[in-house]
Amino acid sequence: MTSHNTDPSETSRTSGSSGRVWTEARIRALGAITDLPTAGRVFGLGRSLSYELARTGDFPVPVIRAGARYKVPVAGILTALGLPPSCGDLTTGGGRSVDHHHEISSVDPPHCGGDGKKEP
Repeated sequence: MTSHNTDPSETSRTSGSSGRVWTEARIRALGAITDLPTAGRVFGLGRSLSYELARTGDFPVPVIRAGARYKVPVAGILTALGLPPSCGDLTTGGGRSVDHHHEISSVDPPHCGGDGKKEP
């Protein structure tokens, strides 16, 4: 089989049907989230097996079910492969959040009832 890789670092091993190696840079280039078949290829799994493992909760990393589709956070893939998480946002041009969740507090958290009485 002839390889069409142009990157010299990708000449020795191949993975998936594309014949290209899943390097750290290539995985990070997926963005913050990817689809299940792509995540499966990173782990050397076929499409059918990837869906079966996701359905049974045995996929190598946590998956998110969105309707009939599965999405896989790239951070989980990186963690499973022992690669350090990126500093900050995984998306291009990510910046600091404008949310102020740390400033939000509740005087009466719903789980405790606030007055010491147990909720019915």
